[in-house]
Amino acid sequence: MNDDSAIGPVLPSPVYPDLTDDLVKASVVPDDQIRFVLGVCSAYAYGDASTVANVMDRLGLTGNRCRMISEYVDALFLTSTAYLIQSHDGRAAILCYRGTPPTSAITWLTDFEVEPVTITLPGPAGPSVRRVHGGFYRNVRSTRFKIVELLRAAIDGKSVLDPTENPEDVPPAGGLEALYITGHSLGGASAALFAALLKFEPIKQVARASDTGGEIIDRLRAVYTYGAPMTGNRAFADACDADPFLAKNVVRYVYANDVVPQIPPRAAGSYRHFGQEHRYTPPSEKGTWRPSKRPRGQLRSLLELATAPLAITATSLRMTRHIPFHASLSDHFPQYYLDALTPDELRSEFGD
Repeated sequence: MNDDSAIGPVLPSPVYPDLTDDLVKASVVPDDQIRFVLGVCSAYAYGDASTVANVMDRLGLTGNRCRMISEYVDALFLTSTAYLIQSHDGRAAILCYRGTPPTSAITWLTDFEVEPVTITLPGPAGPSVRRVHGGFYRNVRSTRFKIVELLRAAIDGKSVLDPTENPEDVPPAGGLEALYITGHSLGGASAALFAALLKFEPIKQVARASDTGGEIIDRLRAVYTYGAPMTGNRAFADACDADPFLAKNVVRYVYANDVVPQIPPRAAGSYRHFGQEHRYTPPSEKGTWRPSKRPRGQLRSLLELATAPLAITATSLRMTRHIPFHASLSDHFPQYYLDALTPDELRSEFGD
C-alpha cells in the first residue's frame, strides 16, 4: 500500500472563495460549478498529491489536506490510486480516483480485463447476482477499506493525513458533512462502482455499531465522472438505476465520440451505463453539456476499437482532422473535457 499526502499552500484570490460552502450547500445535481471543480480535480489526479492539493487550493479549498491511497500488483493488473481531499474546516471532502495514464501498460491491461465478477445485490424479490467488470472491481476493492477508514475519521472530525508524516497538521474544526466522488476514465468507473458498493453493501462494509457520525453514504452528495467506461452488465445497471440516489446523483460526462464510454465492446459481453449522462459535441459553446436520453452504447465491432487511436493522428493534420470517428481516443484526453467544462467567465482552471 503506497501512501502520500500534502497540505495545500495558502494562495490569494481563489477561483471560488466560498467553495467549501458551495459543496456543502449545493442542492441541485448536476451543479455547473461543481462539475467544473471535480473535472479539474479528475484531470490533475494524474499528478501527485502536491499537484492535486495545489490545484484544489487554487480553486477554493484553501489549506486543504490531500492524501493519496494506492495499491499496485502488476501480476494481477492491479493499479488503484485515489486522492482524498479534505477541506481545511473538515466539512467537505472529495474522493478522486486516478484514471488510465497513457504510459501505464498495466493500467491499460486493467481496463481490458473484462472477465466479470459476480456480486450479490438486494432487490424487491430478495438478493440476486449481478456481474461487474473484474478489473475495475478488484481495483476498487484493493483500496476501499483504507478509504472507508479515512472517511470514517473525517466524519469524526479527524484529519485524513498520517500524523506521523504530518506532525504540523492541525485537526479540522468539524466533521464531514458533504462528500463527492469523481474520476476520469478508469477513475470514473472506479468512482461509480465505489458509490454503488457503498449503497448496496452498507452493513458489511460501511456501518459500524459505534459510528457516532453516521454512515458514509449519508454524506455522499453526488458522483461526477468524465469519459468513464461501463462498470457492469445490464442487470447491474438496472439495479443501480432502480435506486433513486444512484439514478439521479451519478452524473456521467461524455465528450464527443470518446471511445472509452463505449467499452467494453459487445464482443466482451453485455454491459450498460447507469445514472445521468450529459454530452458535449464540438463546436458547441464551452459549458454546453446536454442531457442524453439514452446512455452511450457499446462498440459494435472490434474494428472500431482498433481504429480509435488513429483519431489522435487524424486530428493533428489539417487534411484529416475533419474525418468523423465513431470512436475516438483523441476525444478521451482530459484536456478536452477541461476546455468544455470551463465556464465562460474563466479562461482556464487557474481562474485567469
